[in-house]
Amino acid sequence: MATIADVARIAGVSTTTVSRHLAGQKIREVEAVEATIAALDFRASATARSLKSGVTGSVGLVVPDVSNPFFAAVVKGVESVSRQLELNVFLSNTDESVELERSVLGGLIGRVDGVILAPARENSDNTEQLRRAGVPIVLLDRRLNGCDDLDSVLVDSRGGSAQAADHLLSLGHRRIGVISGPLDSTPGRERYEGFMDALTSAGVDLDPEMIQVGDFKHDSGYQATLRLLGLPLPVTAIFSANNLMSTGVLRALHHMGVRVPEELSLVGFDDLELAELLSPPLTVISRPTVEQGVLAMRLLRNRIRGEGPAKAQHIVLDTGLTVRGSSRATQACRDVSTSHSKASMRAPRERTDEQ
Repeated sequence: MATIADVARIAGVSTTTVSRHLAGQKIREVEAVEATIAALDFRASATARSLKSGVTGSVGLVVPDVSNPFFAAVVKGVESVSRQLELNVFLSNTDESVELERSVLGGLIGRVDGVILAPARENSDNTEQLRRAGVPIVLLDRRLNGCDDLDSVLVDSRGGSAQAADHLLSLGHRRIGVISGPLDSTPGRERYEGFMDALTSAGVDLDPEMIQVGDFKHDSGYQATLRLLGLPLPVTAIFSANNLMSTGVLRALHHMGVRVPEELSLVGFDDLELAELLSPPLTVISRPTVEQGVLAMRLLRNRIRGEGPAKAQHIVLDTGLTVRGSSRATQACRDVSTSHSKASMRAPRERTDEQ
């Protein structure tokens, strides 16, 4: 493939002259450069084209953990739209790091026409560099403090976590271990608050040691579960605030020989494609995944084109409880149910005397 240096050498000009021409600036040697470009079938890089047109034909998708199946589904949704629009997608992973996120976003300036961002933390000001450069931004899955003027696509994390709490409470669980995500991230904070609010409404208080803060990764779920299992009075159920931590919980329970759901129930936030194939199948709070990516890309497309309402759009999608085999009633709750059934069977039938 021909390069700018090849064009410059054959046309007898400097590489600077070729670059100026590609950027739309006037040069004296335009005929020689154009003829050489045609002869070599030279195609300018995306960077060179963007200098000339101001449009890169690319968008950035910045997520905190590419190994998380949720974000893999989001990528699928984003690309289903970007492909129709003939836009390239630059995928970047920040590893839940504010510092790495700042570097990644800075590197996208001048290379993309817009960015879809799932921020590492709510209190970050990393988007300011993009805003100063006039780069449109759509927030995905997470909020940023003071950025209500940015479009966003979120899910009802509070409502979903409340569903998880209500489900476990209905099964008789009162000693419930909670493994949350980082409380300075939107999903970590909202899932914790939604779950705890539901417990409070039911008159259930948890001991502080029953609440563990993880980092949304497998190992933190594993370590938090070991701590919960080591409590003097064991928990009868665990709520895990994301899918990767849920796999860590299952691994810890397996290593410690704890049977699910016979000895401990588990409910996780976020479904997994293999959740039904796990032993036992995992009870989860499910949410739209691919759809979040689709909606975020459509919002970004509108901002890039200058279309749609001027006011920021905030889309919040519903969650749902999917009950499988990892949650069941406590022994006490089952005993009460059995007693009621036996009492019902022994109850005398009312006689009706016919006249």
